Order: sequence, then C-alpha cells, then structure tokens
Amino acid sequence: MNVVADAGKRAVGAVETRLLIDGAWREALSGERFETRNPASGALLANVSAGDAADVDLAVAAARKAFDGPWSRFSPFDRQRCLLKLADLVEANFDELALLDTLDMGAPITAVRARRQRALGLLRFYAGQCTTIHGETLPNSLPGEVFSYTLKEPVGVVGAITPWNAPLTSTIWKLGPVLATGCTMVLKPAELAPLTALRLAALVLEAGVPPGVVNVVPGYGHTAGAALAAHMDVDKVAFTGSDVTGRKILDAARGNLKRVTLELGGKSPDIVFADADLDQAVPGAGMGVFANSGQICCAGTRLLVERPIYEEFLARVAGYADGLKVGDGLDPETQIGPVASAGQLDRVTGYLDVGRAEGARTIAGGGRLSGAPYDGGFFVAPTVLADVRNDMRIAQEEIFGPVASVIPFDTLEEAASIANASPFGLGSGVWTRDVAKAHLTAKAIRAGTVWINCYGYLDPVIPFGGYKMSGYGRESGLQHVEDYLEVKAVVLQNG
Repeated sequence: MNVVADAGKRAVGAVETRLLIDGAWREALSGERFETRNPASGALLANVSAGDAADVDLAVAAARKAFDGPWSRFSPFDRQRCLLKLADLVEANFDELALLDTLDMGAPITAVRARRQRALGLLRFYAGQCTTIHGETLPNSLPGEVFSYTLKEPVGVVGAITPWNAPLTSTIWKLGPVLATGCTMVLKPAELAPLTALRLAALVLEAGVPPGVVNVVPGYGHTAGAALAAHMDVDKVAFTGSDVTGRKILDAARGNLKRVTLELGGKSPDIVFADADLDQAVPGAGMGVFANSGQICCAGTRLLVERPIYEEFLARVAGYADGLKVGDGLDPETQIGPVASAGQLDRVTGYLDVGRAEGARTIAGGGRLSGAPYDGGFFVAPTVLADVRNDMRIAQEEIFGPVASVIPFDTLEEAASIANASPFGLGSGVWTRDVAKAHLTAKAIRAGTVWINCYGYLDPVIPFGGYKMSGYGRESGLQHVEDYLEVKAVVLQNG
C-alpha cells in the first residue's frame, strides 16, 4: 500500500485503504468502510476499510503466531538492524509521511516537518535499546549452592490504540518498544487520522520485520478498539487518548488481567512569575497552548500569572494570539491549522460558550473563523480568556483546542495550590529568572513533567507521562522499554 498525497489537489484522491494482517493487505471481513477528510477543506482523502472484532481476532492470531514463530528467533542485533533500517526508510519517505499527517489532521506542514528529528531520534533510540535488555545475577541467602538470576522477556502481543493529534510520532511511540523488546503488535489507529500509520506499517515490512509482527486494523473505537482491549489473547494494551476512554480500556482489560499503560489527557498549569522574561515567556507560553491548535494532551492551557504582571501579560499574550496566522496546514506561512473534525469544532466552541456563561472575559479570538479561506474547514481563532477562576469548567476540563484560561495568583504557594487543584497531572511549566524558585515550584507541582523557561520539549531519553487521571506508565526513556518486558526469576540448586 502506498498512499501518495498530491499537495496541489490537497487530497489523496479518495484512495481506498485496507487492513494489514499477517503481512497482507486485506479488506475488512464486514466489507464496511469509513471516510477520512481534510479538516482544512472537507476534501475526501480516503475510504478506509473498517475493521471490527472479527478482524481483530485474525490480527491477534497473526501476532501470536509471529511472536511464537520467526520473530522469537530474531537476536537483539537482528531487531536492532530492523529498527535502524526502518529509521532510514522513514527518513527517506519523511516528506510523504509529514504530508499525510497534515492532510489527515490539519497540523501545519512546517510544524510536522520540524518533528523529523524527533521521529528519527525515537526510532534510533529504541534501536539502541535492543542490545541493552538484560537480567541480573542475584546474590541470595538460601542454604547450599543456589544460583539465582533474572531474565527480561517480551510481554507478548500488544494491543496499541493511538490518537489522531500526532499520527506519526504517536505510532512510533508504540511501535518502537514493541520492536525493541521482541513483542508483536496489533495497532488500532484513530479513525480521524489513520493514513500515516498505514503508510508506516508498509515501511515496517520493507525494513525486514516478519509478517504478523505489526498488524494494523483501522476502525471505530467502540468496535475494533473495544475488541482489542478486551481480547483474551492480548497480553498488554498501550493506549493514548482521553481519560473517558482510558476507563473503558481498564474495564475491558479485566478479563485476562492484561497489563495496561495509559497516556491520557491533561489540564496543564503554566506558571509565569513576575520576574520572568516576558519576551521569552509570552511566545513560549502562548505556543504551549496554541501549537497544534491546542490539540496536545500536555498543552499548558491554564496560564497562572503573578498578579503584578497580570494585566501586562494578558495584553501581550492576546496580541501574540491575534498575530498568529491561521490557515490551511499546507500553506508554509500557516502557524495554526484547523481542529481535526466537525465534532472537535463543536466541542471547542461549546466550551467557549461555557466560559462566557461562567464569567470569563474574551480578550482574543473567541470563536470559529469563517469566510475565505476558512469556509469548508474547522478553524478556531487562538483564544485568550481572562478573569478565569480555577473552579470554572474551562479551567478544570480538557478542551483540546486553542484556548488559554488565564488565572492570577499572589504567591508561589498559591500558584502550586492552584496548579495541583486539578484531576490531571500530565505537564506543567514555570517561567522565572530565579533558579531557586524554579526548583521549589517544580518540586511542589504534581505532574509528570515540569518545563522551566520552555514548554513542550521532548527527547527520546526523557520519560513522558502523568500523575492522577493523566494515566500511568511512561513513553520514551528507559522505563518505556521496561513496560514491554516481563521479569522472570530463575533459581538453580547446584549438585
């Protein structure tokens, strides 16, 4: 399968895509399909074969056969060679993959192309992990000549369910540790943006990974996703998405007590102290909210600003928001693209209505953009809401759109209290020139990541994940690989 997008037509010509099961491209058993459309124009991109429970059964059986068969005989060097080859193929085909991301979910092409190093870095990081997986020799206090050690073994068949907001890197975040550890995978990409995952799967086969190791079953969450989460022959589910769906994943996993890792949502606080460099903090915190049209799980959408600079910061961040170029992601001048779907548009604009009803004051943006060139797409103006209290719904619930809720505070202790008064704990930020204050604030915040004088920086060696309702488990870093391994103890009586 080769989805090649025509940027001039802004569509891939209504391509028909299929499922990948056991190394073969095949139609869903139901024969059903769903459409995926460009959120900037409404143009039809593809008719996607819609898998359901029967297709998931076939894919899981293929993954189990590969896990017990040829893939189990691949040495760490063999798996490393496949991952490095895959990285080279992604590098060679990156422009196509980036274009698919932009067409499918609307992100500005310049922003997606800027993720090149991240995508390649992740694949090569996981390639490096292939040869570092090892157990330990354990001294013990048992009587006699008893030798004890541990082995690290792959968990088995992984059901991976990915979101639509960053298709390429989200897929690699699931694929990398699977290949590094020797697991196999059935991937259910988000129905809003499945094309990049399908193209990446074709490159996996080209890289020499045996059939059945990676299977892709696009479909709806309530059919294919639910079947995968509940499947009795799946050993682990790795899910990225909303906390609402995360709870359903946990319920479905109870049947065989499969291992589950969840990377869920957030309502991340970004704290701006009065001594911050506003020339740095305003654009940094601003794009911490508006990047990817606010469709980032760790977006710093609660801007906590120390009262002495509150009004100045409001004026400056509103001016920044108004100055951002919103448009079709294929335009290289575009900084903010559309939200991903009509449903997402309704969600975001609905929250804007809620904010106004709660007493928030709109000082930038505030609604859907219309007229040329926005007609036909799902565009929301970057929005800044002032006079927000932390108990408002717009400060407690994840909007997943380009909406900043700005809240004043008076002391470090109050800022930390407001920051932690949330059911989520994924990301957070601190802007200050005072290093001691930065470290004190970082220690006080209950979140998986604290960015200081920057926001949203990610690296393959840095673990990413959340506290509280933002889930558990980590993506990236050494712990990510460990989440795909079982520890086996071996105890040998000599003589």
